[in-house]
Amino acid sequence: MNTADAKRILETALICSTQPLPVRELRVLFDDELGADTIKSLLIELQEDWTQRGLELVSVGSGWRFQSRPEMRDHLDRLHPEKPPRYTRAALETLAIIAYRQPVTRGDMEDIRGVTINSQILKQLEDRNWVEVIGHRETVGRPALYATTRQFLDDLGLASLDQLPVIESPAQQGALLDALAEAASPDQPALPMDEPAAESDIAPASDPAIDPVVAPDTPIEPTGLDDPDAPTAPPGTPT
Repeated sequence: MNTADAKRILETALICSTQPLPVRELRVLFDDELGADTIKSLLIELQEDWTQRGLELVSVGSGWRFQSRPEMRDHLDRLHPEKPPRYTRAALETLAIIAYRQPVTRGDMEDIRGVTINSQILKQLEDRNWVEVIGHRETVGRPALYATTRQFLDDLGLASLDQLPVIESPAQQGALLDALAEAASPDQPALPMDEPAAESDIAPASDPAIDPVVAPDTPIEPTGLDDPDAPTAPPGTPT
């Protein structure tokens, strides 16, 4: 089979698929006559072939897929002018903590945010298939450990967590939350805000490095989510 025919087969399969396709599945198209390295080389050539078009071929967590280019968004939105439900900042901040500090327990998240986290937020993030329980911490109560999923990577157009942006400023934190919000599908319900935190439920600010607890909607300073070894951040979620 020549290169042109192989690329045409790959192109057709990827355009017709509703889900990203990994290389191992793409090999089935050729009855395993083409190796993984050959398939990857053909995919890279396809990426170059589509550089001047409205669609682009990208590698995400679950495999390869075609998607519209970002600059096409404003035009495509006119076909579906209804706005998707808005995810709350509390939900997106919780998701950001999981993405940058995983695996984490609900207690870890509450220590960072400085407020209790509504159980519905975690449930709906799980229902959205953005986070999952990957185990339990061997401590009192064996709390669940949360991490992000391949679907999370797919929806953000990332191949791995290494591609998450390094957060160095409040503006970058805001951009990350915007990206998470835009990735939410239109048919998902808006996530609820935090449950009111009782004074006894709020992480104590006994450490001099920790500022007094602030409300969820209070402006917060960056908390160094990009550094996994950073000390416990001030109450208020990194974004």
